[in-house]
Amino acid sequence: MLLASGAATAQPRRFVNVATGGTAGVYFPLGSALARLWTERIPGVQATAQATGASVANVRLLQRGEVEVALAQNDIVYYAYNGVEMFSRDPQTRLRGMAMLYPETIQIVTLRQKNINSVADLAGKRVAVGAPGSGTEVNARQILRLYDIGYAQTRQTHGLPRTVQADFLSFAEAADQLKDGIIDAAFLTAGVPTAAVQDIAATRDLKIVPIPEAVASRLRERYPYYTPVVIPPNSYRGQPEPVPTVAVMAMLVTRSDLPEDLVYELTKTMWENLSVLHQAHARGRDVRLETARAGMPIPLHAGALRYYRERGVR
Repeated sequence: MLLASGAATAQPRRFVNVATGGTAGVYFPLGSALARLWTERIPGVQATAQATGASVANVRLLQRGEVEVALAQNDIVYYAYNGVEMFSRDPQTRLRGMAMLYPETIQIVTLRQKNINSVADLAGKRVAVGAPGSGTEVNARQILRLYDIGYAQTRQTHGLPRTVQADFLSFAEAADQLKDGIIDAAFLTAGVPTAAVQDIAATRDLKIVPIPEAVASRLRERYPYYTPVVIPPNSYRGQPEPVPTVAVMAMLVTRSDLPEDLVYELTKTMWENLSVLHQAHARGRDVRLETARAGMPIPLHAGALRYYRERGVR
């Protein structure tokens, strides 16, 4: 077997690079926990988590063979594999699924003093739309477009009548600049609670801009991977009310060329040690084996499929 131990059967050490996201998001703590788990529990594996620009950047890293596993949004993975949207010129056909993980909530955060009460109010404002190459930026662009709002300083106005001054920032950068009054609002797509949003709420009067259910329905007509959700009250300091918005799903992705036995062991070890994810971040408690294949947007890797068949997961 690929991962057998012992001097007579020892295999060359396998390096597993895990692409995550910014350090102030959810991908980084979960990916770091997985890397430690795999290194400790699977003989011959040395796994390392890397901070990245998140979903869009991650699937490109996988396609180029620079990482072996990545966390990414299911909508971005679908676009990449099928060669649509931002991947229309370079389909990422090496991608294979490992697991669906947890909902990633689109959080549009501002300060109460800014008097921004809806997405429409963002027109003319300075808005952080996510790091370059991130799923957050794609979500921001799609949601703003629904309100006929484009980016002022790029060609992505798409002929829309209104614009925002878009700043391409990581979660941590967006939090700092919102607190310092440099920007007016920020899009963050991540599990609730998100460290960057908690950071803002710790010292400022935070407000989360709602996406009403009617708007969510229109969004789903164009992009079926969005799901209406509600941010529970008191998820953050100074947020006593529930906030309607939308979410996508985080998932674990790998490459088609990774050996079946290796991906089987990675998958098996994760699901048999879920407490590690529970301890790494609150969103880790939303990761459940019974939904590991639900809504999978691309083919499963053969190693992951073998494990799910053994466990009867459909």
